[in-house]
Amino acid sequence: MSELGIALIAAGSAILGSSVTGFFAWKAGHRQAAAAEAAGQAQANALIATVQATLDEQRRARALDQRRRVYADMLTAVTDLQRHRDDHDALTRALRAHDLTVLEGPDDVSQAAMNFIARARGIDGSEAASSEQLVAVRRAYIDAAVLALRNLDQP
Repeated sequence: MSELGIALIAAGSAILGSSVTGFFAWKAGHRQAAAAEAAGQAQANALIATVQATLDEQRRARALDQRRRVYADMLTAVTDLQRHRDDHDALTRALRAHDLTVLEGPDDVSQAAMNFIARARGIDGSEAASSEQLVAVRRAYIDAAVLALRNLDQP
């Protein structure tokens, strides 16, 4: 075999060897890139889940705070109505507080609130309730509100 043939075989072997090596290197790089992409997606999904959980917790805390404020305002308005039974503004404030309680819900709290207003003012056609009856309807309202807040506080 001539030197030219040997040189051509050596060159062909070198080209073929580097092509095969390059191919395998390219495949390995492609697999690494795919693995890196999958890891990045998993990391992004974990971050999104964490942010979503944080936002959900903040939303729940705001709702709980809002409901607590509405229930407390209702209690304050009816207590004021008890002190000033003949004051039309006190009745208006109590009914407005009741409307907000209806909007916040649940129904058992708004019903207990209306019963509290009715007993404090005598709206249901009867005289205003005795102090023992007022304590009982106030307690019923507070118990319903506490239960509603506990149920909202549960994740």
